Amino acid sequence: MKFDVVTIFPRMVAAGLAEGVVSRGIARGLIDVAVHDLRDHTADRHRTVDDVPYGGGPGMVMKPEPLARAVEEIRARRGQPDAVVVLTPQGRPFKQSEAVRMSGLSHIVLLCGRYEGIDERVRELVATDELSIGDYVLSGGELPALVVIDAISRLVPGVVGDEQSVEQDSFSDGVLDHPHYTRPAEFGGVKVPDVLLSGHHAEVRRWRRKTALARTLERRPDLLDEATLDDEDRELLKEIREKKE
Repeated sequence: MKFDVVTIFPRMVAAGLAEGVVSRGIARGLIDVAVHDLRDHTADRHRTVDDVPYGGGPGMVMKPEPLARAVEEIRARRGQPDAVVVLTPQGRPFKQSEAVRMSGLSHIVLLCGRYEGIDERVRELVATDELSIGDYVLSGGELPALVVIDAISRLVPGVVGDEQSVEQDSFSDGVLDHPHYTRPAEFGGVKVPDVLLSGHHAEVRRWRRKTALARTLERRPDLLDEATLDDEDRELLKEIREKKE
């Protein structure tokens, strides 16, 4: 899996790649991430990447030429990307299903905006996708780029040591994760549920699934509309709803 990140703050992105799962994936040669300084693709001595907006208004707008040049150079040096993504609040919501889809690609370019936004012609002429990591505004696209890389990289075989852990993550089948416990068996007067200490694997599995469904129903009921549910799940949800009533 190959990523290219275009930003005016390359050290900010590099710092986020230096630790954790993604860092290990890079060290193992499973992920290839190149970070590009947008200012290296400017044409003036001031290395200008922004200008005032046509029509007036506050703030500055990122110019189209440096971003287009950066993508052209990535194509020449790193190959044709499968996707060129602008990270913006106007983009399609980045969900686990989107991470799964994109994990099937081999080369993704991520363009990090700043200021008031990016010239619309970048979206029309350069980008293939627009993604948003949430309904809020950040100072730039660097943190979203790191989020996208992390979420996709976890799905690359070998990046996470325990692949079963990835399969059981929240949202993997459309519902939230079940509660987790470890030693000690009692902390702050709260005990670990007896079923987890019972050694009955079938009962443990059922408890975990039921609590995952209950948590989803309580906190994110909207997810259940598109979740992958079987007959047992529907029966468990019926029990949960009847108990609430």
